[in-house]
Amino acid sequence: MEIGISTFVETTPDVQSGELISHAQRLREVVEEIVLADKVGLDIFGVGEHHRKDYAASSPAVLLAAAASQTTRIRLTSAVTVLSSADPVRVFQDFATLDGISNGRAEIMAGRGSFIESFPLFGYDLNDYDELFDEKLDLLLKITASEKVTWSGNHRPAINNLGIYPRPVQNPLPVWIGSGGNTESVIRAGLLGLPLVLAIIGGSPLQFAPLVKLYKKAAAQAGHDVSKLPVASHSHGFIAEDNQLAADMFFPSTQASMNVIGRERGWGHYSRASFDAARRFEGALYVGDPDTVAEKIIHLRKHVGITRFMLHVPLGTMPHKDVMRAIELLGTEVAPIVRAEISRWEAEVEPK
Repeated sequence: MEIGISTFVETTPDVQSGELISHAQRLREVVEEIVLADKVGLDIFGVGEHHRKDYAASSPAVLLAAAASQTTRIRLTSAVTVLSSADPVRVFQDFATLDGISNGRAEIMAGRGSFIESFPLFGYDLNDYDELFDEKLDLLLKITASEKVTWSGNHRPAINNLGIYPRPVQNPLPVWIGSGGNTESVIRAGLLGLPLVLAIIGGSPLQFAPLVKLYKKAAAQAGHDVSKLPVASHSHGFIAEDNQLAADMFFPSTQASMNVIGRERGWGHYSRASFDAARRFEGALYVGDPDTVAEKIIHLRKHVGITRFMLHVPLGTMPHKDVMRAIELLGTEVAPIVRAEISRWEAEVEPK
């Protein structure tokens, strides 16, 4: 069971003071967060690509590379790379470079993107949303599989037997598929035999169990070894010394962030009642003390089949010291509980 962190490197106004930190400051803070995550034994750190004023990470590979030389074991991934509006050649080159700097710890999490700012920015038509992703993913996978590539499509100039460099330490460079729970994306990942990441940010996490089964069924039908295909989750959360403190610390920025996005997408008002309902045991918020969060992660592993858990923190803007403390608690207290219990449980259920 792998455990780690994901972030979108948000630079929204501080809910309490109204202060707006610079993109530069938040980027430097995230490097410190990655270094701490490595120090406390976490397995993975992901940075999500966005192209808007309230998010600082338009280039996850560059940010992750800044932390790569200061870390030794933690894996470094995008979360996600908006592949539909990117050039797969450049994506591969960026992450192959990261892989070299980190000595084989880079990953790409490819997604279609729930935010659409990158499409007009890079000159793509949203009417081609699905076709763009399918085509770009096809090219990316060809590049990961072969040093020289011949390829043609509708949305990018053709490549005729050209080498693409640098080559990564890992062969192939890992590519995961990020999904918000769309059935087609889950099946696509299974048919391709690619690892799957589910954004479990609402409702009951147990509702995702049928999607994991569908993913594994598609993979098996395509001839892939299902036992070698990991499934990850990305879920909002926060850890503090006790449950009430964690909730009170995490709610203000969460509410502010959810309501900004909600107004853009036509969602209802995000209230404290909505927040408290989501942090119950059956909810999708992983907020509480180490024992509470560990118990929920264990439940997710046993009943949904998640083999990698990524805690998304912060949501909105929180004090850097509070985020650092949450990362420390995840690594030093939550992760050991989860790993010990999953190890014990798997030993019991493994056929004799």
